[in-house]
Amino acid sequence: MNWIFEPWPWYISGPLITLTMLVLIYIGRGFGMSSNLRTLCASLGAGKNCDFFSFDWKTQKWNLLVLLGTIIGGYIAVHFLSPENLSTNISSETVTKLHDLGFISAGKTYLPTELFDNSIFTSFKGISLLLIGGFLVGFGARYAGGCTSGHAISGLSNLQLPSLIAVVGFFIGGLIMIHLIFPLIF
Repeated sequence: MNWIFEPWPWYISGPLITLTMLVLIYIGRGFGMSSNLRTLCASLGAGKNCDFFSFDWKTQKWNLLVLLGTIIGGYIAVHFLSPENLSTNISSETVTKLHDLGFISAGKTYLPTELFDNSIFTSFKGISLLLIGGFLVGFGARYAGGCTSGHAISGLSNLQLPSLIAVVGFFIGGLIMIHLIFPLIF
């Protein structure tokens, strides 16, 4: 039963994602996490104030189950299926570079505590990064017509050229962020 505590290899998780996408394509549905936020806002009445949220959200309520499953699955994985000292296996060169940027927890924890600890809410820089980053992610997902999961999984599965362009843009943006902007911020 130890297999459930380990990361699953690509030849298990890949076909499972493929099977899920085939079922969604067959029943005429698309997958994407940012659409859940739109559906949630519409269900709470945001369509009264903004045309973007004015649609029949009940046709998308199945997607809210995906969101709920993600939350419940994440909770189960963290609290019941993860080892106590969960950390990533990254190169020593990367750990050294992160230490130079002030991320002392790099290589010891799964997420750097310098960014993902409650103490981030006590600094102006931390709150600013959260607000600006959240705005940019939200704006980017809306401007691109979907989020990374929607374009990379669903859009590419449907052979949509705009999704291919968006995914290439995500990778270019990620490289620019991590190599040029990230060192300036930290």
